[in-house]
Amino acid sequence: MKSKKELKDAYRQMSFRMGVFRVRNKQNDRIWIHHSMDLDRAWNSVRLQLSSNTHPNAFLQEDWNLLGEDNFAYEIVEELKETNDPAVDYKKEVQALYKLCLEELQPYHQKGYHQQKS
Repeated sequence: MKSKKELKDAYRQMSFRMGVFRVRNKQNDRIWIHHSMDLDRAWNSVRLQLSSNTHPNAFLQEDWNLLGEDNFAYEIVEELKETNDPAVDYKKEVQALYKLCLEELQPYHQKGYHQQKS
């Protein structure tokens, strides 16, 4: 059996799909986008927040409460591919990709759940 240290080291060596995702309201196509270093876990996390009525976005939470989970879809917008370059800061890269997606998708007003900063 592996020690705790070996298990932690093995976990650190694992790679996860990272990038930008959106939660889309199937009724009106409004979107909420966000980024994650683990896209496969992101939907579970967001869904848990919404199901427990603790999501930080009040507008998305309100529609979720009104329409229910079946009326929302989790979709990956952009996925960041891993490279062999040890100098790459993936956290910064994912955040930059998120900002680009915000600019491109403009998830504000009738198109989305985000509040546009002035």
